Amino acid sequence: MSQTDKAKHFHALHRRDDPLVLYNIWDAAGAKTIAKAGAPAVATGSWSVAAAHGFDDGQAIPLDLVLTIVSRICASVDLPVSVDFEGGYAIAPKDVAENVRRVIRAGAIGINFEDRVVNGTGLHPISEQAERIAAIRTMANEEGVPIFINARTDLFLGTDPGIHEGQISEALEREAAYADAGASGFFVPGLTDLGLLSKITTAASLPVNAMMLGDLASVDDCKGCNVSRFSFGPAPFARAMLDLQTRFSKISGSGSH
Repeated sequence: MSQTDKAKHFHALHRRDDPLVLYNIWDAAGAKTIAKAGAPAVATGSWSVAAAHGFDDGQAIPLDLVLTIVSRICASVDLPVSVDFEGGYAIAPKDVAENVRRVIRAGAIGINFEDRVVNGTGLHPISEQAERIAAIRTMANEEGVPIFINARTDLFLGTDPGIHEGQISEALEREAAYADAGASGFFVPGLTDLGLLSKITTAASLPVNAMMLGDLASVDDCKGCNVSRFSFGPAPFARAMLDLQTRFSKISGSGSH
């Protein structure tokens, strides 16, 4: 498939009745393994990509290195590749758009784009984040690639679940603004209550992405809430590293050095 065809196919994979499941990877080997297992698409996790190369999350890994990794992943599999691009490595809409242009030219057809102020405090105001999304969409149109912009809100991630119900109204306000600006999907990591997820999916015009975390332990148990995409964030990397540590501990404990 061409890059444009991959992008269109990726859009079509977001279905409420048959949600897309993305088991996030961090390198080309992981992408090839997931592809061999039958995955319809590949997605990176920013925390995992950074940690795999000795960096903290939060855009600490250099952008050029991220683009090299993305390029290798895209060259290694004939599947749509979506990149967790955090806050776009910039603030100004035109600068964010130019950075995403480099992601597209590396071969990717989708991004996660968050409204958290990376290395700052709080979230970008709704109108400003919408401008950033609109700039990305305009640039993608110039490139001729209908990139999937998964607009992420950080309203729920790392906050007390007891306040989440009161945040639904703002979440839906953000979803509507991001949709109008050209977003393709709405990502609500940290929201794990199935009833509240259902409120989001019922009111949202965009496909909704949930992250398997906490009470969201099984994709099958969550299908009734009409989420169109499930992802796993840093969990696959953490499990892989724990397995590596456990296996080495058993070997070293048996006297092998």
